[in-house]
Amino acid sequence: MNGKYQILKQEGEAKRAQLETVHGTIQTPVFMNVGTAAAIKGAVSTDDLQGIKTQVELSNTYHLYVRPGDEVIKRLGGLHKFMVWDKPILTDSGGFQVFSLAGLRKIKEEGVYFQSHIDGRKIFMGPEESMQIQSNLASTIAMAFDECPSSKADRNYVTASVERTTRWLVRCKTKLQQLNGREDTINQKQLLFGINQGAVFADIRKEHAKQISELELDGYAIGGLAVGETHEEMYHIIEETVPFLPKEKPTYLMGVGTPANILEGVERGIDFFDCVYPSRNGRHGHVYTKRGKINLFNARYELDTRPVEEGCLCPACRTYSRAYIRHLLKAKEMLGMRLCVLHNLYFYNNMMEEIRQALDEGRFASYKRALLDSMAEGESV
Repeated sequence: MNGKYQILKQEGEAKRAQLETVHGTIQTPVFMNVGTAAAIKGAVSTDDLQGIKTQVELSNTYHLYVRPGDEVIKRLGGLHKFMVWDKPILTDSGGFQVFSLAGLRKIKEEGVYFQSHIDGRKIFMGPEESMQIQSNLASTIAMAFDECPSSKADRNYVTASVERTTRWLVRCKTKLQQLNGREDTINQKQLLFGINQGAVFADIRKEHAKQISELELDGYAIGGLAVGETHEEMYHIIEETVPFLPKEKPTYLMGVGTPANILEGVERGIDFFDCVYPSRNGRHGHVYTKRGKINLFNARYELDTRPVEEGCLCPACRTYSRAYIRHLLKAKEMLGMRLCVLHNLYFYNNMMEEIRQALDEGRFASYKRALLDSMAEGESV
């Protein structure tokens, strides 16, 4: 396939690596900033992303298919030109919507029939359709189409679901190879990541990891976690699964998570992360600091002239006080929400940079312990 992945340093299972792509080299571990509909919610521009250390933007295949349509985006030159972003983009496959729109869908061997959450129109998406849409979007990394079974699903259902996901993955690989060979394809070096599933059944996870490893894809994701299981169950599944995925390929933990989740994931060999937490929490006035998360709606910040976090170089902390941002939030001024989202994304991206530096210097274990202790301690005033 097309991506060149290189492990630069290792500390225990934790990897410091890089993935070369047609849109630039990704330094890992990395947190991908989630822009569902080709924009980060909270009035964050692509210029902003450049300034807050974003390496990879993640967009949603299903949502862009529904609106404005992948054909429209292809005619406009692909997602990079459309949103004016020149760094890597990962598109998910639409598979998670099979999980989240459970009340609106029907799963068959050929794919999934479901209704648009916008206008109710009937949609069919299978492996070939997902690959075609993602090829039209021309993202850097395409995700395979899968089913994400509930963490509460019974063993028989999960077994059948995972077997179908494997069959779908083979179809995804075949279709994307065809698309990458076409002259009218915008990104002929689009990478494909397969997805490991199996709910909280470690033996199913391991067997599935072995099977998909044989397909020699560009990367491998662990999906279906952070959907209702405990953190302990999630960490256990990661520990059980990662050793059976190819070490010489990047590993992506989908939809995870909190700063603590990321530190624990890195320790267990994860390269890629994504989560809506930083932007979603920011829109509600919840901001991350090395002393834990704080709620700027709290009255204690009414006269607080400090930045959200001392020493932080994000656009919010360089200029504004907690008191001012709190006022904006209370007054429902969009600037308040925007500044909180920018701070949170910067916090995550900067934390990943610190993690990479700690791995480079062989001190990740001590960095992790110190940050977890600091976040648990919380604010003293």
